[in-house]
Amino acid sequence: MTVHAVEIPELWMPHPLRVNPCLPALRQESETWARAMGMLGGEGRPSAHRPIWTPDRFHAMTVDQLTAWTLPDASLADLRLNHRFNIWALAWDDYFAAAFKQTGDLPAARAFTTRLHAFLRPEPGARLPEPTNAVERGIADLQGQLFPPRLAHWRHEFNRALVRYVDAGVEELANSRGGRVPHLIEYAPFRRESFAAHTAPYSVELATGARIPEQIRRSRTVRALLDAFMDYMGLANDIASYDREVNEEHDVNNLVLVLGTSLGIPLHDAVPAALNLVNSRMRDFEHLRRTELPPVVERAGLDEAERAELETWLRGACGFLSGIHAWYTGAPRYAPTDVPAFQE
Repeated sequence: MTVHAVEIPELWMPHPLRVNPCLPALRQESETWARAMGMLGGEGRPSAHRPIWTPDRFHAMTVDQLTAWTLPDASLADLRLNHRFNIWALAWDDYFAAAFKQTGDLPAARAFTTRLHAFLRPEPGARLPEPTNAVERGIADLQGQLFPPRLAHWRHEFNRALVRYVDAGVEELANSRGGRVPHLIEYAPFRRESFAAHTAPYSVELATGARIPEQIRRSRTVRALLDAFMDYMGLANDIASYDREVNEEHDVNNLVLVLGTSLGIPLHDAVPAALNLVNSRMRDFEHLRRTELPPVVERAGLDEAERAELETWLRGACGFLSGIHAWYTGAPRYAPTDVPAFQE
């Protein structure tokens, strides 16, 4: 992997990649939903009446691979649902970058985000506004699909995570316009929000049908494990997308820049420092999973069925991390030449 001409070793990943056998079926229908939502079309910067991607650029992102690699145990129906959510999250990201980050239009970004809040309602059956663009249309459609009875308990937390996700985009833009690089101490919690990492446990539960048992869910060890789980995916993304974000989008919200600025070190030192930090979060995840979690399970007195459910969830989480690692290291989205030059 190369970050702005600085060679670094690959990110550490102790778990093998497992691929969902439904990938070929998912690939065949990959663009169906995106096209129905108005996300695919011709050239030009995304707007209320313009699509976000060309078909070629959409397929180059390989969102079908991302979904099948991160959720190897999901049924086709669950895989399809998470695939649509992944498409929506990337649609928001690319729309926001082209419409607001490239133009620096902070007031318009705030207005767009405030309106989007109305589509992120935690109440079942909440009346949503009439969508005016592909991003709004996509999330309005998903609100009726993401929370079947077995996942109804996720409705409030999931929508809250998405509110934080879109709000973080505005904060990132404000940072970039003001030339303010976030401080290292505040960055990891912020990155969980700006990556929508708080939705990842939902995806694992969707795919595996397993939950972290209630008796241990709020324990210090499980909270630390979830933080490490979320930190790896968000911070690793900063290394994979450094060229795209910093050199093309002129974004200051990136771990490499954060470390360089906070520690006062040059790029050739900041890149391996970022790699070490990301790998340390994977080591933390592994240590918590293997060493600290078993005593917590013992003290909580989990029965055999509860322990099996926990193991199923953990296996799904490991698969999620290995899949996202594979996507980061192989997806054309993170090649420098993949960044579009949107023009009016």
